[in-house]
Amino acid sequence: MFAIRVAKTKDADGRESFFRCGECLFKKVISLEKGGKITKSERFEIIHHLVKDYSIYKLCLIAGVSRYGYYKWKKRLSRPLTKEEKRNQEMAILLREQYFEEKGRQGYRQLTTYLRKYHDLFVNHKRVRRLLNKMGLHARQRRKKIRHYDQESHFAPNLLKRNFKADYPNDKLCIDITYVYAGSKRYYLCAIIDLFNNEIIAYHLSDKNDTDLVLDTLKKAHKKRDLKCATLHSDQGHQFTSHKYKNTLIGYQIVRSMSRRGNCWDNAPIESFFSHYKTEGLWLDRPRTLQQLVETTDEYMDFYNQRRYQKKLGYQSPKEFSKSAAN
Repeated sequence: MFAIRVAKTKDADGRESFFRCGECLFKKVISLEKGGKITKSERFEIIHHLVKDYSIYKLCLIAGVSRYGYYKWKKRLSRPLTKEEKRNQEMAILLREQYFEEKGRQGYRQLTTYLRKYHDLFVNHKRVRRLLNKMGLHARQRRKKIRHYDQESHFAPNLLKRNFKADYPNDKLCIDITYVYAGSKRYYLCAIIDLFNNEIIAYHLSDKNDTDLVLDTLKKAHKKRDLKCATLHSDQGHQFTSHKYKNTLIGYQIVRSMSRRGNCWDNAPIESFFSHYKTEGLWLDRPRTLQQLVETTDEYMDFYNQRRYQKKLGYQSPKEFSKSAAN
């Protein structure tokens, strides 16, 4: 939002109300915006609509722009758009629609992929970034976090050793737990990611951060896939060092692997996913109830697996990567 400048000067008739009225008028226009910042072009457009009723000098003063800039913008309106400007205008419309359709979760790289895949527009990602910046549209940014790990007796060696490349599905998996909120109540989400295509193959929500949460997630994954001989990597949390967890993996014939203590980078893929989930899903919808939390989580999992394009997958979503690899 741009800063509204309020001047308390009287006009020729002794009235002080103009700038306050102008401030309210601009605020009303701004309130109609669904999101993003008000760009200079949008300020000039607002001025253009109000210039019949108010002086350009006062409108520019309120909007925080120069008269020279307004006249230059107005001059550009009178000439026909170039071929390049028309193309940028068309792309800007598509980008804005997709940005709000996906709740601002897709950054300029993913939106570049979107234009290529669905509109056959092969453009440089830098141009897309410029167009988004011009419209004041920016993707959600992730925040770094520090995790603390518990220690118990039943450990396993670090078999992955940060080699997160898998040659085929169900080869290498990562599992972890993160906390989430619905209103003021805390819940816990456990998820399993397949390192072959970064697909979330199973997840489960619970109000308890216990071993049963992990086992319920494992059961879901086992029902969907044949995990025999798969390597499942986790941190040293108490759920993953318990007898129940160890014996369940033995029963499923899954090989255990564990991070070194206090080293989140050893389990980076699932940590990275949780960061995306919170930034692009949870903090956008801000669920207030458990039902809303479940709906938000289900919706984001579908988005992530089906439509979140990843550079490491050749700008494909996890599901698309699996299909192309199978052909």
